[in-house]
Amino acid sequence: MYKVMIVDDEPIIVEGLSRSIPWEKWNCEVTATAHDGLEGKKMIEEKKPDMIFMDICMPEMDGLAMIAAINSQFPDLEVCVLTGYRDFEYAREAIRLGVTRFLLKPSNMDELEEAIGSMCLNLKKKGITGEDFRNQEAGLPAGTAEEGDPSGEAKPQQESESSSFIVKNALHYMEENYTQKLTLSEVAEKTYVSQWHLSKLLNRHTGQSFSDLLNHVRIEHAKELLKEPSLRIGDISEQVGFLDLAHFSRVFKKQEGVSANEYRNKVLGK
Repeated sequence: MYKVMIVDDEPIIVEGLSRSIPWEKWNCEVTATAHDGLEGKKMIEEKKPDMIFMDICMPEMDGLAMIAAINSQFPDLEVCVLTGYRDFEYAREAIRLGVTRFLLKPSNMDELEEAIGSMCLNLKKKGITGEDFRNQEAGLPAGTAEEGDPSGEAKPQQESESSSFIVKNALHYMEENYTQKLTLSEVAEKTYVSQWHLSKLLNRHTGQSFSDLLNHVRIEHAKELLKEPSLRIGDISEQVGFLDLAHFSRVFKKQEGVSANEYRNKVLGK
């Protein structure tokens, strides 16, 4: 049977979806539920559902980031958004990132069953029977879409959109928090993906590692601060997030080809 997961911070919604829908009619069963985004992410990794019904407006959760993360890490997982958030642009972005259906609460049974039917059909076209879910993050193919099936053509594009969305969010978070002791683990958590997956996406989209990207951000800000002659280089090093001056000096010279002091003299001498 296809494994279904429901993520919603309203218990009555979770209970209602679990009990009111004739899941067996679609060869489905609800195998997991969660009440917030972080719990949902953990449960997806543990239970590996075939389809998920989720709200995108829950406390401490970026709905679009969650959708992008799901689609990028688990491209064969079918997602239906069920929410009270009425925003056309948001819905369009969610669909661009790979959701199968975007339904507004309260949804009637016909809408829900149509969504389930469509998701089941997509899973069958991808060769997923409900009995042989593959570990998608390990890179094992779950099957291919039928010849001529438009969903098979759209999925790689949606995966690319999701991956780009994740990388953009990661870079933005690094830019906003470069002065802190920032780790790959922290940024991965903020983008709802694993450290391994984020590292892979950063390398694929930028050709650089997480540490190289973070160092680049820090050095670019250091270059601006070096224009202020009253600031000591040691203080600048601390302000942009380096733990010690020696490390800052090595990274700066590697990136700019000259020492921070030489750079400052060159800039101020103009």
